[in-house]
Amino acid sequence: MFLLFTDFGWQGPYVGQVKAVLASRCPTHPVIDLMHDAAPFRPCEAGYLLAAAAHWIQPAAVVVAVVDPGVGTERRAIAAAVDGRWFVGPDNGLLAPTINSVASQRVFALPVPEGVSASFHGRDVFAPAAAELAIRGCIADQHEITDWIGQDLPADTNKIVYIDGYGNVLTGQRVATLPRGMGPVVAGQIIVGARTFADVAPGVAFWYRNSLGLVEIAVNQGDAARRFGLEVGDSLRFQAII
Repeated sequence: MFLLFTDFGWQGPYVGQVKAVLASRCPTHPVIDLMHDAAPFRPCEAGYLLAAAAHWIQPAAVVVAVVDPGVGTERRAIAAAVDGRWFVGPDNGLLAPTINSVASQRVFALPVPEGVSASFHGRDVFAPAAAELAIRGCIADQHEITDWIGQDLPADTNKIVYIDGYGNVLTGQRVATLPRGMGPVVAGQIIVGARTFADVAPGVAFWYRNSLGLVEIAVNQGDAARRFGLEVGDSLRFQAII
């Protein structure tokens, strides 16, 4: 199974072309759209979201992850073997939170063939590499590396990593590692915690553990990002909530 995680958006020819490459090389492997609206041009923030989603991706899956503002430059293409799954994408921090989340991993630099599009490595480099990994379990001319970009990133970040279509604000902070009694403060307002939306009245802002295990800020039947003027990349403050 292939899973696609990109900032390509749902319009235009890009997703379809990546799928066409995968389908032509591995016609028996399903291709799943994990998401195509990761924060554009923000590989580090998107990387924390990918790492949170990666925990429920089953072994033997190959994830093609592309948030790549440096496409066509000297940045490397890499593939990482993490707990029986492959992650393929640019070496720009996007894959780092996933790679860093396990004690044992193998990371490989991939060849970039001559003549490929300088602006579409998702189609011409990452998709073919993912297909070869699914078929053979390795890629010709790959070589192992130990110095991937983002190796020193913290396991959690207080930055906003994604804002969904409802205006709910996802952070890169896992609830499991948030000290007990701590919560977010936004625009000087202490945000109360709740288990789910129906636990607060309509229009009330709250934070909760989302389905990926991350701290998420929402407004019941409202738009938290708009209310507080929040954007991807903004840092939030956490403090003890009495």
